[in-house]
Amino acid sequence: MNAMMTSIRRSAIGLGLFAVITGGTIALTQGITKDRIIEQAERAEAKALFEIIPESQHDNDLLKDVVALPAHAQQPNQEPVHVWVARRSSQPVGIIMPVTAPDGYSGDIRLLVGINMDGEVLGVRVTNHRETPGLGDRIETRKSDWVYNFEGRSLSNPRPKLWNVKKNGGVFDQFTGATITPRAIVKAVQRSLTYFQQHRQEIGERLNEAHPGNPKTQRPEAIAGELNSAEHS
Repeated sequence: MNAMMTSIRRSAIGLGLFAVITGGTIALTQGITKDRIIEQAERAEAKALFEIIPESQHDNDLLKDVVALPAHAQQPNQEPVHVWVARRSSQPVGIIMPVTAPDGYSGDIRLLVGINMDGEVLGVRVTNHRETPGLGDRIETRKSDWVYNFEGRSLSNPRPKLWNVKKNGGVFDQFTGATITPRAIVKAVQRSLTYFQQHRQEIGERLNEAHPGNPKTQRPEAIAGELNSAEHS
């Protein structure tokens, strides 16, 4: 009996030490990689921004020209929308808005939507999702050119009722075996354009108030943590 109890105690101590060592290793690894993950996210953010509005199309510091706009009623959180502003000769030529499509097949889909001052889409890039590999992940530019179909679109091109995938009577292609994912993106982009149209005057006023030459201007750093991760699973 004593031998058995000794054996049990030794096993318990061994398991406890294993748990402590494993937990410590995980914590240490997370600590070491945290800064690297943030750096990679920032690089992915900058890459996506300059893909939507290339540097040749603006002459300001796009990464630092960030302006707070009115809350987006159709977004999950009711907080002000922070957008990146592209300017040429101090005049705004477009904004890039972070948007969440809450109705993806596997959950939230985060994307960036660029809109010029006439209310036309400059570009769309998906920054984070958990859609099915081989099906829904075709929303990534490295998997297909599908998101490029939004460029030049507006609320009148196509008409509002046609802002849907073809399966549901719209003009946008769906993927073979995957309709929910592209439909969620289409609707998210349409909501972004609707938001821009509804707040067009206020957006113009706020962008002008944030004019680099305006003494009231505050130029915050690029939005920290807006895009939590550029990794797709």
